[in-house]
Amino acid sequence: MNRLKEKYLNEVVSSLMNKYNYKSIMEVPKLEKIVINMGVGDATGNSKLLDAAVADLAKISGQKPVVTRAKKSIAGFKLREGQAIGCKVTLRGDNMYNFLDKLISISLPQVRDFRGVSPKAFDGRGNYTMGLKEQLIFSEINYDDVVKVRGMDIVFVTTAKSNEESFDLLNGLGIPFRK
Repeated sequence: MNRLKEKYLNEVVSSLMNKYNYKSIMEVPKLEKIVINMGVGDATGNSKLLDAAVADLAKISGQKPVVTRAKKSIAGFKLREGQAIGCKVTLRGDNMYNFLDKLISISLPQVRDFRGVSPKAFDGRGNYTMGLKEQLIFSEINYDDVVKVRGMDIVFVTTAKSNEESFDLLNGLGIPFRK
């Protein structure tokens, strides 16, 4: 069993039940999935950039990404409907906990001048979104193989009903929030 999943079951659940006075263990919020999204806007001109982004995301997540396509045409961005413009991967279960563990303990501490992630990026429904400026903070990515440095969005989808519950859940799991 994963280290973070054990921590959730043994420590986080009991502390949340005490704080919010839940009657059943099923009421306790949990991490449902993690979605990692990488926008590749310049893939409109060069499809090799999209392939490189898909390869990077596959290395980082350990799962095959899905290519995302434009929903509508936007002439100002030279974008046609159905054109490939990014990739995303949805992690659940053990893969999700493994990725989260790797993110918290290995990748985030490698960020230069890292003081914690912003506690203001909750959406009001208990989900948290965090942006990374480059994929190089992950140890799986070899610096020499990078075609272009690009960022990504990481969305933590929880079953929490409010931002406060979600904050306590993610804080309990070990996400380093800025003080």
